[in-house]
Amino acid sequence: MTSTPSSAARAARAQVAARLVDVRKSAGLKAIEVAAACGWHKSKVSRLENARVLPTDADIRAWCSACRAPGAVDELIARTRDADQLYVQWKRLHRTGIRRMQESAVPLYDSTRLFRVYCSNVVPGLSQVHGYAESLLATISDFQGTPNDAPEAATARLERSRVIYEPQHRFVLLVEQAVLAYRFGTPSVMAGQLGYLLEIMSLPGVAFGIIPQDAERMMWPLETFMIFDTARVQVETLTAEINIKDPDEIQVYARAFDRLRQMAVFGPAARALITAQIAALG
Repeated sequence: MTSTPSSAARAARAQVAARLVDVRKSAGLKAIEVAAACGWHKSKVSRLENARVLPTDADIRAWCSACRAPGAVDELIARTRDADQLYVQWKRLHRTGIRRMQESAVPLYDSTRLFRVYCSNVVPGLSQVHGYAESLLATISDFQGTPNDAPEAATARLERSRVIYEPQHRFVLLVEQAVLAYRFGTPSVMAGQLGYLLEIMSLPGVAFGIIPQDAERMMWPLETFMIFDTARVQVETLTAEINIKDPDEIQVYARAFDRLRQMAVFGPAARALITAQIAALG
């Protein structure tokens, strides 16, 4: 890849800053004059124009009013919101717990027709059982130091995942084989989780693939990502959720997903790997 999700986020913020500069210069104003008209310290204008901070809606309205450019308000607000959503730290998303974030994604899940999901480290959220989800979300909350509402968040995650049973949606879920062995919860929870994977594999709209550990790699393991139709990619890093809407970048992830899918096994071969891991639990 020629760029990373974090670099794309920086680029989006830089584009907002560049547009602010363009609006100011088109009005023939100096930075200090905009600061005075808005009642700000001049350092605030510098921070905005150098992309150190994103403007609020109120900042944009004040800026455009000072520059006599009311027509730029809606465009700048839209650009800023896109840039703000592109890279969001988990601590910000989870500041009141994880449940609300699970619930906020329901409209996106309901509107998506094709889900393409790759996970190298955990079972995909769409195919998690409650005990597994609760153990995983509690681990995340503990690591992040955010409020632990794992039981409620797990319930919300399962409610969000009901789309897997709805016929208008299709799913291609890929995991690395090691995911089957990474344990979240007790052995009985893991057995239930692996058994649930066998269950959803029989659903007509679900293709569940496993990339064997001894597969010849056509693509290196990546961080978890989800492709929602052709409109958005969500990438999960250790520190943030990254939302990508640029068509060129979405296409890069789609190409990576295709390579990962070519390495995966489906159907009886995938079932055999899951049942072997269930047996290994004793």
